[in-house]
Amino acid sequence: MLAGAVVLGGSLLGPQALSEDATAAPAVKAWPDKADGFASLGGGTTGGAAGKTVTVTSFAELEKYATAQDPYVIKVGGTLKYPTMGNEVRVASNKTVIGAGTKGEIVGGGFFLKKGVSNVIIRNLTIRDTRMPDDDPDDDSYDYDAIQIDTADHIWIDHNRLERMNDGLIDSRKDTTNLTVSWNIINENHKTFGIGWTDNVTSQVTIHHNWCGTQSRNPSIDNVANAHLYNNYLQNTGSGNWSRGKSNTVIENRGLYPASWTPTPVRGKADGGGDGDAIGGDWNPDT
Repeated sequence: MLAGAVVLGGSLLGPQALSEDATAAPAVKAWPDKADGFASLGGGTTGGAAGKTVTVTSFAELEKYATAQDPYVIKVGGTLKYPTMGNEVRVASNKTVIGAGTKGEIVGGGFFLKKGVSNVIIRNLTIRDTRMPDDDPDDDSYDYDAIQIDTADHIWIDHNRLERMNDGLIDSRKDTTNLTVSWNIINENHKTFGIGWTDNVTSQVTIHHNWCGTQSRNPSIDNVANAHLYNNYLQNTGSGNWSRGKSNTVIENRGLYPASWTPTPVRGKADGGGDGDAIGGDWNPDT
């Protein structure tokens, strides 16, 4: 079994079993403030917990605190529209960027974690809308990602909604490692989640409880030392999980569902450095 892997008992409930309780009121859940999977190794991923908490309501404030050298918990207190389409804020080490309640939205841009960045949490945000109509359907001309990570380590991407970006929703590139991607809604995109762009086989990644309604790279895994995927849902996608190169990949309890099933996000309390609602929970079919 992979180091840091979670032991799972039983199997996922199928659509029929889930539909029997589809009318029940969703339970409110408290989400832990600690990453699991590979992001929990080597001291864990704590983000900006050692620093001050600030609330930002403008792009300028977000950029100021995200790029600072000091640790910060940065609460996004509203819809922040980037002034330049496709811009990616350079997030420095020891940061938590988290939506405040249900308000946190990043529109028209995303985040970039460069080589050497470590200990970053991105949580409870909607990141959306950098599509360029002149680049459809392949999305090759504009590199407008929601989250791009280049040789960073100890990264936790949790309880976000990522959609309608012109390139990838998540690109974990080069030698990024100790990455956990959990409980995200990943939707309406051509390129979903690419992992690789390296000849080195050193990366470790955990991917669990994500819902994907996208075309390709769900995810695409290339030259990853250890990848653990479990309890991910793929609905009406153009492709499934793709492990290639020298990757060592374990896939457990993957759900494949037809287009008629719409995910219902269940709200819960996000304790990752701030209070509020986190997108995610148990997805129940509407039909």
